[in-house]
Amino acid sequence: MSAERPVDPPVSGPRSVGRVLPDLEDDMLLNLFHKGARVQWTSLDLDWEPPLRLTDRQREALARLLTLVYFGEQTAMLGASGIVPQVAAAGETTAQLYLTSFMMDEARHFEALTRLYRKLGHDPIGLRRMPELLRYHHRIRQGDRADWVWGILFSDVIAKHFYRSFGVAQADPLFGEMSKSILLDESRHLAFADHYLRRNVARMSPARRRALVDMRDDLFRILTAMTERVRADAAEFGVDADDYLARVWADVEASGRRIGLPDEGGDEPPAGPAVVEPATPEPPRPPSPSPPTVMAAGRAAPRCFGCLLTLVCGRRLVPA
Repeated sequence: MSAERPVDPPVSGPRSVGRVLPDLEDDMLLNLFHKGARVQWTSLDLDWEPPLRLTDRQREALARLLTLVYFGEQTAMLGASGIVPQVAAAGETTAQLYLTSFMMDEARHFEALTRLYRKLGHDPIGLRRMPELLRYHHRIRQGDRADWVWGILFSDVIAKHFYRSFGVAQADPLFGEMSKSILLDESRHLAFADHYLRRNVARMSPARRRALVDMRDDLFRILTAMTERVRADAAEFGVDADDYLARVWADVEASGRRIGLPDEGGDEPPAGPAVVEPATPEPPRPPSPSPPTVMAAGRAAPRCFGCLLTLVCGRRLVPA
């Protein structure tokens, strides 16, 4: 498993904090940090007053389609907080700085999309109806910081093609302006992932590089299954799901070649798994008598990231 082959050994103790006065080399990651700091925006910069120029069916379809990127924003934000200590331990100070701006980007996207859901009058798809969401985000969290950045690159390619594909929806001024702002942020995220991986993949063993190819194929299979569930919603905006998947695959494969991954298996993407409909939920069981490990504000804190995502996916958004 890739988790057993970190990019380099972790550093423990006081040295993991880094030098008191680090040498901030003037590299691409520092430049991306400055760019991100200069172009900050929030949902308050968008005009929320006019009604959406979407039919009732298009509102529902857009809410379903946005689910794939919406929870990607939140898991990227939370995941980055766990990766920052790893890059700090490795002495990658400019990557550390960049990731702080990355987390701010993801937080702004998540907040703006949450507000958009309230405007649409629909909730995201829940995990019971799209269980692949949890599989996808668990897969990204396996391994070390290089695995995580590779997963983020894959997710950002998904987001890039999503916002570029739904031109009919972007005819609405609100969603169109939001899409343009998010795409600018995603371009920096892709530049970061590409630069960081090219620098680190060059030092990897052939087996380690092969593991990243396997991860790419796993993520694409899960994406294929998720896309199948929203095929009819995409068609509502004149988007063919197969064409969308083909564009994502071509982009991810090109990125893999650029960062130095082995070019194996030809140009054909891996076959997606059959979409299995979620089973009928069982009747609720009595609560476990065991006490929760942590309590805050009268509620039990989730024990793991998967529990947190399950809670979020099952919660209805508060009306505006």
